[in-house]
Amino acid sequence: MSTPVNVAVVYYSSTGTIATIAKALAEDAEKAGADVRLRRAAELAPQAAIDSNPAWAANVRATADIAEVVADDIVWADAVIFGSPTRYGNVAAQLKQFIDTLGGLWQAGALADKVYSGFTSSATAHGGQESTLLALYNTIHHFGGILVAPGYTDPSKFVDGNPYGTSHVAGQGDIPVGEETLTAARVQAERVVKFTRAIKAGLGRT
Repeated sequence: MSTPVNVAVVYYSSTGTIATIAKALAEDAEKAGADVRLRRAAELAPQAAIDSNPAWAANVRATADIAEVVADDIVWADAVIFGSPTRYGNVAAQLKQFIDTLGGLWQAGALADKVYSGFTSSATAHGGQESTLLALYNTIHHFGGILVAPGYTDPSKFVDGNPYGTSHVAGQGDIPVGEETLTAARVQAERVVKFTRAIKAGLGRT
């Protein structure tokens, strides 16, 4: 019997690109044999800002049934895949605020020895994807987490070209998530599940 794996896909999305990738990662992790929780970070923006962008307002409505992430989701998880659009080359405030609430778990050592990975999106090809994921991964080092990035471990990674994590160039929200990004999500999810299972088995965890 294979070692059970719990994967939490935790994301923030404004206009829906990251939400689409998050759902794909969750589905792919389930197909790889993991138990999965798909969770979204709470929205911090005022309603007026949301209403000013039809795509943002539509995504809020479309994802209202997805539970907001809480600390227990991270405790439950053996692996956490964080997702955020790039904000000036950094993690969106909504996801960062949730991460900042985990200080008590960090002090207790409850964030250590889990697998972590990340995904992102940007308006342009050089709009901060790498720096956003590297900023996120700096946090993982402080957790004592085990970073599992996709690398160039599959032929498809030489097509999408991002070894740090699944990423998508969304333009002004007018470039939908396509097969290249969905393939990257599958590769990343399968890799996260594979190594989480191996690490749990190697440490004798159940």
